[in-house]
Amino acid sequence: MSARPCIAVTVGDPAGIGPEVIREALASPQLTPNFQFEVLGNLHAAPGIPTREGSLEALNALETAVQGTLKGRFAAVVTGPIHKARMREIGFAFPGQTEFFASRWNCHNHAMLLTGGKITVALVTAHIPIHQVSQSLRTSEIVRVGKLLSAFLALRTGKVPRIAIAGLNPHAGESGLLGSEEIQTIEPALRELASEQTAEFSGPWSPDTVFNHAVEGRFDGVLCMYHDQGLIPLKLHAFDEGVNVTLGLPFPRTSPDHGTAFEIAGKRIARSKSMLTAMNLAAELIQKQSGAAR
Repeated sequence: MSARPCIAVTVGDPAGIGPEVIREALASPQLTPNFQFEVLGNLHAAPGIPTREGSLEALNALETAVQGTLKGRFAAVVTGPIHKARMREIGFAFPGQTEFFASRWNCHNHAMLLTGGKITVALVTAHIPIHQVSQSLRTSEIVRVGKLLSAFLALRTGKVPRIAIAGLNPHAGESGLLGSEEIQTIEPALRELASEQTAEFSGPWSPDTVFNHAVEGRFDGVLCMYHDQGLIPLKLHAFDEGVNVTLGLPFPRTSPDHGTAFEIAGKRIARSKSMLTAMNLAAELIQKQSGAAR
């Protein structure tokens, strides 16, 4: 690898806002120096007009990024937004790009993390219907994702992280009156995580208060039980700078926390801060992983 690590940036669906936010981020004086950024995909498609060819280009860019990481060409990958329904039409058999990279790298111990502003969340369950969340929760999964979150926060902050574990039910179950998942599934996970002393774990916290505590600085991260439990407060707090991170991969993979936004593509109103933040976070993680390996 060269003295200037190379980060792949996939355009995503070229008819979306990916091309314009990537161009703006690359031109920003706030972009981390001393890194190369190689754009994979078409930056010049007709904005707002998605096509099958565009979806195929998006998939090809992802496959190129994977091969580049496998060969050591890319030290990290930043992915632009894809349209999942259109990707499925061309045979993309994954709920999202998180699962795509995990599959291509044969990585089974992975999870989705999102960070922005003063909130960082990791998701125990992610792309599943809400009615399946309760039956899908497992103590072992809470422990597994909790460990990944702890490792990420320790790398990024350089200290023992403080992690809140959110309950599933209103008021964290109200001692079993509003649900038993906290007692039967979440509390055993909390005890196991706390016993390993890799982080200061606490909970289960009532979901309607825990994010306020995080914003006030009481916690470095929140372990969430399902997708929207973590993403709604994150996007309310830091919509323009949220970043999606795939935990567990042997290289940093980040993504802006927004979609293709076909309806505004090409109108010069898309904000590039999330893409810029995703690029800078990928560079930060490369630097810190390199330092930790010394």
